[in-house]
Amino acid sequence: MIRRNHKDRLFVKLFGDPDNKENLLSLYNALNDRSYDDPNELEINTIEDVIYMGRKNDVSCIIDAHMNLFEHQSTYNPNMPLRGFIYIAKLYEKYIEQYELNIYSEKLEKIPTPKYFVLYNGTRDMPERMELKLSDAFMHPDESSGIEFTAIMININYGMNKELMAACSTLEEYAIFIDRVRRYADLSMSAAEMERAVDRAVNECIKEGVLFDFLTAHKAEVKGMILTDYDEEKTMAMFKREYRQDGDSEGRLEGEQIGYSKGEQVGYNKGEQEKEKSLAERFKAKGMSDKEIADLLDVTPERLKEILSTDKVHE
Repeated sequence: MIRRNHKDRLFVKLFGDPDNKENLLSLYNALNDRSYDDPNELEINTIEDVIYMGRKNDVSCIIDAHMNLFEHQSTYNPNMPLRGFIYIAKLYEKYIEQYELNIYSEKLEKIPTPKYFVLYNGTRDMPERMELKLSDAFMHPDESSGIEFTAIMININYGMNKELMAACSTLEEYAIFIDRVRRYADLSMSAAEMERAVDRAVNECIKEGVLFDFLTAHKAEVKGMILTDYDEEKTMAMFKREYRQDGDSEGRLEGEQIGYSKGEQVGYNKGEQEKEKSLAERFKAKGMSDKEIADLLDVTPERLKEILSTDKVHE
């Protein structure tokens, strides 16, 4: 069962909490080659109602006339530039309202320069740094519209980007901690085994001085966040496996029963559609947005609406 009492991911707690502004300033300095030393110069402006997979994984702030968005991801997604573009647009809406800018006047209203960093720590091998362009998604890439937005993906797994880690010790210690958790925890473990594995990682890091103050002050909360992450990952793997297996077996059985050459495909389609609906409803019940569900099922938003609105898949 997925634990739902932890809405923030560990990264957000560590870098996005107003009590931890020093960590966010250090991260900003390291990523932008700056040397600011006053956390009060930094304004955290994270949009609170942006949720991914039921959890927050984003932190945004303004400093030095830059609008910075930091998104933590454990999976690679080529649509990150589009997601970041939409998020930054929402930040600008918030900024315009907050500072009462008149965007319809003849005066040019100055706005902070946007920067979007995706901090990747998934298990799939990825380069230390990648730049993903919004224009790569344009249907007519050769016809430049003059609009561009870039997502800078930084691999923050332990052992990667050593210069960056040296410039931000909190990020390095975070990478060490996650690496330690992965060393001991495994999706095949029972809930009790998983809890012992996370306990071991937390206790070892405290003894070694890794995130010492943070883990000491928030030990139970950190454990809950990590266990929630693994619960979600395990549940998603189970749902996908179940989706593939059941859709295939139900469809083939239906096809055999129909007993004509196209029967197997018809039955397969019916079983797959029923499984899509069941899976979509379960994701919906867990608080996921339609966009998140569509992405997971690899269907268009329009197709998802059809799936959810179908009472029963007819023959």
